[in-house]
Amino acid sequence: MKTTAFTKFHEELGARMVDFAGFNMPIEYTGIKDEHTNVREKLGVFDVSHMGEFWVKGPKAFDLVQKITTNDVAALIDGKVQYSCMPNGKGGIVDDLLVYRVDEQTYFLVVNGANVEKDWNWVAKHAQDMGLEVGKELYNASDEICLLAVQGPLALKAMQKIVDRPVEDMEFYTMQKVTIAGIKDVIFSTTGYTGAGGCEIYVSNEDGPKLWKAVFEAGEEFGVKPAGLAARDTLRLEMGFCLYGNDIDDTTSPIEAGLGWITKFVDGNDFIDRPFLEKQKEDKPTRRLKPFILDEKGIARKGYIIEDADGNEIGEVTSGTMSPSINQSIGMGYVKQGFYKDGTEIFIRIRKKLVKAHITKLPFYKG
Repeated sequence: MKTTAFTKFHEELGARMVDFAGFNMPIEYTGIKDEHTNVREKLGVFDVSHMGEFWVKGPKAFDLVQKITTNDVAALIDGKVQYSCMPNGKGGIVDDLLVYRVDEQTYFLVVNGANVEKDWNWVAKHAQDMGLEVGKELYNASDEICLLAVQGPLALKAMQKIVDRPVEDMEFYTMQKVTIAGIKDVIFSTTGYTGAGGCEIYVSNEDGPKLWKAVFEAGEEFGVKPAGLAARDTLRLEMGFCLYGNDIDDTTSPIEAGLGWITKFVDGNDFIDRPFLEKQKEDKPTRRLKPFILDEKGIARKGYIIEDADGNEIGEVTSGTMSPSINQSIGMGYVKQGFYKDGTEIFIRIRKKLVKAHITKLPFYKG
């Protein structure tokens, strides 16, 4: 099991540690609700060093990234970040990811930790087919980089104390290279997986301990606390953000998953699976990922069956939890056509009991 540059800090703080994506990661410190609420109201710090990072450089960098991702990379300018996904050539999704444009010939791809090897093999195959030099023009930096997500409404205010240039007014989904706490060439981006605002900070592993200490010193007056993967999951679900392996995978398409907004059928964007996905959008998918709220007591878990009022199976739950912010049991799942509309009554089979729920709109937490 791998460790991160921050593992010793988690252990010193008494975090409950688990094996996640092959890493020894903190699931919680003081409790999910406490950590979750602190991120929504103040700021929390997540170790997300398990994520993977690939550099794509050179004259063919744009062509490669445009080919393997569904969003329109041509819409990016230097310093902009884009949420996207990689179609798998069979109508499914290899992974969802962030695409950073550093400059015209330099892109930085951030992929899910559990998928690093699979993603690397996929991207490398297409890079080789397009004549890029793997190991040079396409480079896997995943084992060299550690990453802190500082999330919450006070995150940028706190980080401004240790960053050498203005960051408080950075636009959402932008990045810049900064010096932070004396660490140079840091990638600082206004991205995250919580819907609470904040930033993500990428440094080399050797600079990790220095970054951790500086972040917590800067955040102390604002009520900073470390947060674990459990709170990260409840926060992302309140916003309706997809989790790979639950809500999306190799068998789900971006159209089915409600990710049509990152699937751009514009001129020049000839990505993998475009004809299939374009037709699926036109024909309308036979199932869709939809958010729901339980009207009765219970928690919908991944894999639970969704039924209609007559007991017919109409879908399956992909994610579910008790929302700490709205104090309601929420979830997402794929349902058949005819059950997409806001307010539609559905039932979740929890063990042997049918629990009434209804389709709703995202996000669950309106802020």
